[in-house]
Amino acid sequence: MSQPNQPKALPFQYQFIAGAIAGVSEILTFYPLDVVKTRMQLEQGVSPSMMTSFRNIIAQEGVGRLYKGLVPPLLLEAPKRAVKFAANDFWGKTYRGMSGTTEMTQSLSILTGMSAGATESFVVVPFELVKIKLQDKATTFKGPIEVVQHIIKNDGLLGMYKGMESTFWRHLWWNGGFFGSIFQVRKMLPKQETYAGGLLNNFISGSVGGFIGTALNTPFDVVKSRIQGAPRVKGVVPKYNWTYPSLVLIAREEGFAALYKGFVPKVLRLAPGGGVLLLVVEATLTMFRKALGPPYI
Repeated sequence: MSQPNQPKALPFQYQFIAGAIAGVSEILTFYPLDVVKTRMQLEQGVSPSMMTSFRNIIAQEGVGRLYKGLVPPLLLEAPKRAVKFAANDFWGKTYRGMSGTTEMTQSLSILTGMSAGATESFVVVPFELVKIKLQDKATTFKGPIEVVQHIIKNDGLLGMYKGMESTFWRHLWWNGGFFGSIFQVRKMLPKQETYAGGLLNNFISGSVGGFIGTALNTPFDVVKSRIQGAPRVKGVVPKYNWTYPSLVLIAREEGFAALYKGFVPKVLRLAPGGGVLLLVVEATLTMFRKALGPPYI
């Protein structure tokens, strides 16, 4: 039951719609940075800087190439948000029940975020695989349907889950870092009495959470890009296969810094992107509350 003088929580479908709108807004705003990030991660050896990568893509392939592979993440956003919200709710209730508390703590936020991220990864993999194939500079695919047909024809339906294990770790660490951070940052920020102040707090906490999540998961993202970007050669064991051995291999061959290839465009996307997500979610939920009226306001 809702507490006295507290607005009732919005039904799931409204929270889902708000999350989907926020996710699509973030993708459309920051997607070129994701393309540059992937290109830098796929480079073995010395990678060009972010600005050099931007200039090279525009000069050699045209501005439109910065949006190559945009369709898969847009199609993914709705099912990903549905799974994320449902998983967060399920794991949050589960861990609070196991710990015998009704209040969320930072440790429970981290645990809930990691579990929700791991759950979410099972939905994400096929879309991420298609996106990576389209973002690769050497790609000959014209669109996502062609990529899917090629993978299923050559590798079977399970081929769509190439990179599952690395995606699992990537999402586990990012969500743990993000949700654990925003919980703590929100507690540290002064309580705002105005709507605009509340949005500012959401943007700050989301940006900090996005930075910390990115710092934690970038090495796993590099491995995921290498695994999913490599063409399959029959009879040949892939150079990059399992996540943790691949982390060691990349660090040994290219140096520890190689595990953070693409970090700058990634953090420039996901730090403010995390802020944008929380800001748009809260703004959309507020709009729904006002439209529905009591008991939601």
